[in-house]
Amino acid sequence: MSTPFQSLGASFTDVTRRLGLQTTSRPQLLPSHDQRQSFTGFEDILSAYLPSELVTEIKRAFFYAEQAHYGQARRTGEPYVTHPLAVATVLARMHMDHESIMAALLHDVIEDTGVTKEDIRTQFGEEVADLVDGVSKLTQVDFDSAEQKQAENFQKMALAMARDIRVILVKLADRLHNMRTLGALSPEAKKRIANETLDIYAPIATRLGMNEVRMEFEDLGLRTLYPMRARRLEAARETAGGRRKQLIEQISEQLEQALAGEEIEAEIAGREKHLYSIYSKMREKRKSFSEIMDIFAFRIVCEDVDSCYRTLGIVHSLYKPVPGEFKDYIAIPKANGYQSLHTILKGMHGVPIEIQIRTRDMEDMANNGIAAHWLYKSHQDNINIPQMRAREWVQGLLEMQQTAGNSLEFIESVKVDLFPDEVYVFTPKGAIMELPKGACGVDFAYAVHTDVGNRCVACRINNQLAPLSESLESGVTVEIVTSPAGRPTPSWLNFAVTARARSQIRHFLKQQHHEDSVDLGQKLLEKALTALHPDDIVSVESQKLLISEHYPKSTFDEILTDIALGNQLPQVVAANLLGQAGASLENDTSALEIKGTEGYVLVYAKCCCPLPGDPIEGFLSPDRGLVVHRETCRNLSDLREQTERLMPLRWDDQIEGVYPVAIRIESANKRGMIATLATKLSAIGLNIERISTQDESVHFSSIIIELQLNSRVHLARVMKRVRVMEGVRKVVRCSRR
Repeated sequence: MSTPFQSLGASFTDVTRRLGLQTTSRPQLLPSHDQRQSFTGFEDILSAYLPSELVTEIKRAFFYAEQAHYGQARRTGEPYVTHPLAVATVLARMHMDHESIMAALLHDVIEDTGVTKEDIRTQFGEEVADLVDGVSKLTQVDFDSAEQKQAENFQKMALAMARDIRVILVKLADRLHNMRTLGALSPEAKKRIANETLDIYAPIATRLGMNEVRMEFEDLGLRTLYPMRARRLEAARETAGGRRKQLIEQISEQLEQALAGEEIEAEIAGREKHLYSIYSKMREKRKSFSEIMDIFAFRIVCEDVDSCYRTLGIVHSLYKPVPGEFKDYIAIPKANGYQSLHTILKGMHGVPIEIQIRTRDMEDMANNGIAAHWLYKSHQDNINIPQMRAREWVQGLLEMQQTAGNSLEFIESVKVDLFPDEVYVFTPKGAIMELPKGACGVDFAYAVHTDVGNRCVACRINNQLAPLSESLESGVTVEIVTSPAGRPTPSWLNFAVTARARSQIRHFLKQQHHEDSVDLGQKLLEKALTALHPDDIVSVESQKLLISEHYPKSTFDEILTDIALGNQLPQVVAANLLGQAGASLENDTSALEIKGTEGYVLVYAKCCCPLPGDPIEGFLSPDRGLVVHRETCRNLSDLREQTERLMPLRWDDQIEGVYPVAIRIESANKRGMIATLATKLSAIGLNIERISTQDESVHFSSIIIELQLNSRVHLARVMKRVRVMEGVRKVVRCSRR
């Protein structure tokens, strides 16, 4: 009887020639007896759902991989090809398409052998080559750290996922077999791989609805990181299982009888909690093992959706439902497409019973998610919900990658986005949107559209005006209030939780910082050029030509940004451009106008808190930009020796906005004084940023209040009101903490 490989003998020469391998003995290239047995089982799985011509293509890919990895062994001592064969078997058990399985067989050849992407494209086509390349790690690049290496490789894979979602399925199968075979690695490598799996790949499996893969990732990760805890939990679970068996059988029998009485066909099975779930709940809820295992879980699989809802009514009439513990994920599926009815009941003797009710298709989706009923090439209308949601998520990854500053920022954004719990909120038109637990108005705004997020100023939750930072609860209706003058602020990063919102906020702030820097740098450079060349204005076009001539390694915007950030002195750049190096600008007394719209590159010094109306002067600080001080500031007097960095400034006549300032109030040390002050200041429309106190003596205390005011006149009015309050001895302006 011929082996599966003998029928492919004609391709020996071609494969060895393409790989550049010298082989004279054909038998030594055949797999071992155990390997043949493994492939035979693999072939049986394939033949059960794929046509013979596609199985033959997969055989050819296996033979190619076996040839490419010839002579290589895993740390376990097994031939290396056993790993890609195991990865392909994982996908075959999910009934994945033949191209995914071929890519799984070939997924390490680019990384570990002399085979190139072009070789694979020639042999197996464009799609298989792209899948293999998407899974392959970056091996020709030197990284500064293991974290950067992980981030860069994940970013590469994410880009490949955006082109073909099957890339992540091959990677998950690859990681699954690696986790199953960690035994030969060092303890450090085991922990690193296990942590990476729990941090990234298990949540991705959850996000894609692949429950079985996720559970195995988590259990294997627990056994690797905490082997003793895992063994003890497993032993305790087995012991508890014996005691629980009789009660589970009784509940199952009652459920079967109740359903049979209503002529509903369904399968009932007790659900066993996996180790990691038990461990997580014990840690998060601070409960003992016995408390976690007190809940009896069952799954009821029905024929259709109508039977699911009828079954729900039957079990609720059989046992008392626990208020607030019913969730309808059939009507409102989870973000990964998961659908089921969840309810918790009080059974006999008050025993809690957790029941999940779903159809057979929903059961398949719950276990395999995106890989269930794979229809990659089929019509869009036939694509299942997890696949559709997965593609939407991957498109979101691509958008995050484009706005992220670097790969480390990108991977952190991805981790933030992989939340297992969701809240479901409604738009004013009744559309449902799912967001991570803890999401706020800003997250909702960016989920609607980036422009809505960038212009939002407030939100209405159930028609009640609310701050953007307020957390959203399931079931509420959210409306975003926008303004043409609205713009993101760095403080939004303190409460935004979705990766999309956070990445878009960062992107806007970076872009705004760049634009502000260029604008301020332009003003500073033109001021310096005018001082050196007062008779003629140097146009922007001329400035660009001069900079390209004198600073060939930098762009025009880069020079302007360096000037704004204080890394280049404007008078030095101007002198170089005009060929007047060393020229003095001490006679330049013209003041630069401050309009209050300069953005993040203009810093108002905390030591003196300048307000419109105060005489001001600027200091061009390296990396910080132009720092605005009051002329009387003590810190500014210490900087006067650096005359080249000092800049005369004045407030624009039409300046608007609010500015931070602090006042120190000496008052009687009596109960309720701070509350009285806060109420008084809030009543006149002031925004209090911070309050701190310091006891001066038994009878008097010092209260420092940081406010937002619009001018020196405004400050004088506020101080006058505070001085006349009962118990206040003295009010003075001071520096911010």
